[in-house]
Amino acid sequence: MTDKKKIKELVRELLKEDMFLVEIDVSASNVIRVYIDSFKGLTIEDCALFHNQLEQKLDRSNEDFELQVSSPGLSESFRVREQFLKNRGRCVEVLTNEGEKVTGVLKSAGDDNFIIVYSGKEKVEGQKKKQPVVKEFAFDYNKIKSVKVVVTFKKPTRDGKY
Repeated sequence: MTDKKKIKELVRELLKEDMFLVEIDVSASNVIRVYIDSFKGLTIEDCALFHNQLEQKLDRSNEDFELQVSSPGLSESFRVREQFLKNRGRCVEVLTNEGEKVTGVLKSAGDDNFIIVYSGKEKVEGQKKKQPVVKEFAFDYNKIKSVKVVVTFKKPTRDGKY
């Protein structure tokens, strides 16, 4: 089986300044899947070029393998902090370890946690109608199951509404 640590080192050597590694997966049948991304966006051509450069560095004479290089899909959960940084200002859905779902605009991402802004209408005591509210939620990375981009074709307003 191909050494995941060695592949990780090779990938890091090949990454351009604005690119980052999301995940490496090596299956029992030696299918190597490398997921990369970029703060500027990644094209199919970028993935193909990276694939060719990485394949040249891997030794096929010792062990046969299949190499796949792609960006993580929009429907995939964030895996690394850089994905949070890249997606600031976008609508995300957070699923906590307790099973609670919170949807809002990703405001910031720090070393240990990230903040989203929720905008909506909620029942307020003393009011008959639901009232507009804006709330900030901070989540520790280690206390969430998943965070995914909510695909929308609307632009958020300054207060985080869509």
